[in-house]
Amino acid sequence: MEPVEEVQRELLRIRNLRLPSIRVDCTIGPSTMDTSFRFFLPTLAAALIAGVSQADEGMWLYSRPPRELLRQKYNFELTDPWLEHLQKSSVRFNSGGSGSFVSEDGLVISNHHVGADALQKVSTEAKNYLQDGFHARTLSEEIKCVDLELNVLQEIEDVTTRVNLAVPAELTPDEAFKARRRVISEMEKESLDRTKLRSDVVTLYQGGAYHLYRVKRYTDVRLVFAPEQQIAFFGGDPDNFEFPRFDLDICLFRVYENGQPVRVSHHLTWSKSGAAEGELTFVSGHPGRTERSLTVTELEYLRDLQFPATLARLKRLEVLLAAWSGRSEENARRAKDDLFGVQNSRKARDGGHAGLYDPVIMGAKSRAESEFRRRLASLPEHAGAAAAFDRIAAAQGVIRQHRWRYTVLEGGQGFSGELFGIARTLLRAGEERPKPNGERLKEFGEASRPSLELSLFSDQPIYPDYEILRLSDSLTWLTEQLGYGDPTVQKILAGKSPRARAVELVQGTKVQDVALRKKLFEGGAGAVTAANDLMIELARSIDAEARELRKTIETQDEVKKQAHAAISRARFALGGADSYPDATFTLRLAYGLVKGYEENGQAVPALTRIAGLYQRSAEHKNRPPFDLPTRWVKRKSALNLKTPFNFVGTHDIIGGNSGSPVVNRAGEFVGIIFDGNLPSLLLDFAYEEVQARSLSVHSAAILEALQTVYNAPELVRELRTGLRKK
Repeated sequence: MEPVEEVQRELLRIRNLRLPSIRVDCTIGPSTMDTSFRFFLPTLAAALIAGVSQADEGMWLYSRPPRELLRQKYNFELTDPWLEHLQKSSVRFNSGGSGSFVSEDGLVISNHHVGADALQKVSTEAKNYLQDGFHARTLSEEIKCVDLELNVLQEIEDVTTRVNLAVPAELTPDEAFKARRRVISEMEKESLDRTKLRSDVVTLYQGGAYHLYRVKRYTDVRLVFAPEQQIAFFGGDPDNFEFPRFDLDICLFRVYENGQPVRVSHHLTWSKSGAAEGELTFVSGHPGRTERSLTVTELEYLRDLQFPATLARLKRLEVLLAAWSGRSEENARRAKDDLFGVQNSRKARDGGHAGLYDPVIMGAKSRAESEFRRRLASLPEHAGAAAAFDRIAAAQGVIRQHRWRYTVLEGGQGFSGELFGIARTLLRAGEERPKPNGERLKEFGEASRPSLELSLFSDQPIYPDYEILRLSDSLTWLTEQLGYGDPTVQKILAGKSPRARAVELVQGTKVQDVALRKKLFEGGAGAVTAANDLMIELARSIDAEARELRKTIETQDEVKKQAHAAISRARFALGGADSYPDATFTLRLAYGLVKGYEENGQAVPALTRIAGLYQRSAEHKNRPPFDLPTRWVKRKSALNLKTPFNFVGTHDIIGGNSGSPVVNRAGEFVGIIFDGNLPSLLLDFAYEEVQARSLSVHSAAILEALQTVYNAPELVRELRTGLRKK
């Protein structure tokens, strides 16, 4: 499941975005394990073995916040008005990542790397905004983004009882999956019709609970400001996932409605001083996916099968894109965002995989699970939970048999590029839309239709040579994985080499035409068939097998979901009712201190300062990736070099949190999450606070850079006052 695995997969199932190019933010992503990482492993292992409950742990639901923990540990009272204001100031980027409103005139701040997809899509050969940056000094200069959707959470409703009542225990797994899909589709459609808000039923606790999230959609989003990528990602790969850091990883957008900047009643006030060492701060964002509640069998599957396969695919893609980028400046521009995402995903997976290979950590997980099962065995009322672990193991065994073929065909990893994803969406839309809403594939449900159409009818640029490159390589890879003699492979290649077939398919399709897509989508199955399009017919040729594979995996996922629900009920009964669920790319609250740490016997300070940027560059003689943009060199003497630049904290974050606002006790904006340090890679599987740290851009550095380096007084004023100058 690559290049970004399960986070991407969950989004694709909900929204049916075009598979090969969609990225959910899993960037915080460094090089392979080094000495500091190995020093960290025993620390986490000791915490796991001891069963230590870390003070700042948790990606908490807004509907079930850690009030008592904060009251006891930090003497902080989490009030409903404080929570509502932060919730409705927080923004989800459906391209992957988080952000927040920072003025009442719809100004949104996120990371440069979260905005990279939007920057790439509005760039041209003549204007490379991703590399060179962008600054709109007036509303008329702001550039409308291509297919970017922002979401703001409005309401959460617990619908667990209704879902469970719709899925009687006597149903077979296949029947149970269909029943669950029907009731979820019904609730989402009912909610959408009644509230006009996007409505998604979210699975929590691996099936232990179901919550309906209602969010406000914004689809007229315009680019306001982005720095040069070199300062946003200063230090490149060598410094990625490291600290100290010196990155201005920010991007500013403005949300519009009815052609005018939206007026929002909830936005974050900019702090006058920013984050201070030792200060309690909060992170409000959308962590993508964690695996902390998985069973040992499921973790072993990740370790032995999914992670190695994912890493091999990512490394292949990295070589392909790097080589193609080296051929010309224009090639490099087109592939830059994809290459960046592949490299970061690869590094993140490298670190997580290293943790799964550590016998101390896995041993601690195994002992904790054995102890829990021992306790269940002595409680007859939880006999079902005790047996649930075996049901999960059996289901995982079936998944193991089919997952690879599923990934290649249904997952679409054998068909990289934009065009195949568009073709498959058109094919399936024609078949799914005539069905009752509750019987469709999830991504074609009525509640998902607006987001689906926004993506499908995107006018983002599609480059035939880049499509051929990626499709040629993925067809070659598909052939290697399934075998040249496999009947499906032979059907896909149609008597040609992977390269020749890719050229034929790209040149023989017309689905890059947005007007044609709209016509085929509205015309239904008959119009799609009559188009006689080569790429659509390729999708049709594998569709029956791909659907059958999907049914197999979804049925086994249903078995696991029911088993995890039983385990969750037992955990709640044994005192875990106030626990937080694994991350699901929905809004969560985390808290922690601005706090340094110790690495290899050396103290790592909590904050860096702008002066350190110039020192770091000088150490490397201003050579890439430690070279400074020209304007930063010219404006050095005007800058306050003592201004805090980046800082670290004990917040519990993961991929998807990038762009999350960091706020103080007063709810004021003091920074923005952009990364994690090397030890934080293992937060997928467990929390620790000895060395794992979140990384943020300091609010003071943002203002200093905008004022002094970028000559953007209008943005500084808007951030300080919360109002755009009329």
